[in-house]
Amino acid sequence: MNRRHLAWHETLDMHELVAFQANGLFMLKKTIRQIRDPKLRELYAFSIRSLEENLKELLRFYPSTPKVKEYNRPDETAFYAGNLLGMAKTAVRSYAIAITETATPSLREVLTKQLVKAIKWHGMIYYYMYERSYYPSYDLTRLLANDYRNATNAIQMPY
Repeated sequence: MNRRHLAWHETLDMHELVAFQANGLFMLKKTIRQIRDPKLRELYAFSIRSLEENLKELLRFYPSTPKVKEYNRPDETAFYAGNLLGMAKTAVRSYAIAITETATPSLREVLTKQLVKAIKWHGMIYYYMYERSYYPSYDLTRLLANDYRNATNAIQMPY
């Protein structure tokens, strides 16, 4: 099959991986200097190198995504919001998984209540980001351009 660009579904999955790993890389590079334990610092350094390699490999596919172009944003507000969004998204997924493993009705009730709260939390953060164009989810070109810029900045960030 000779296609001129990646399929939409694989492009979106790749976007999720790049966005999540770029935010994680920023966080690791911002905090590694605070790590005093040598073994933990070594794990941080390994994680940084691994994420950089993952991002470089994935960014090679960005020219094959539908209509990717550069888009610059000077401050880090989007990074902080994206980090919060990743936490909320992970919470939603973790609660959903935990509920499927729960046999105790009272615990299931508490987890379900907390899942609903996590979904609302995620929505609040998403709409905050969407309203400020930090997460242009209906504009694939800008969404992918944001990924590319954020991942490139994370790779180039000194630590």
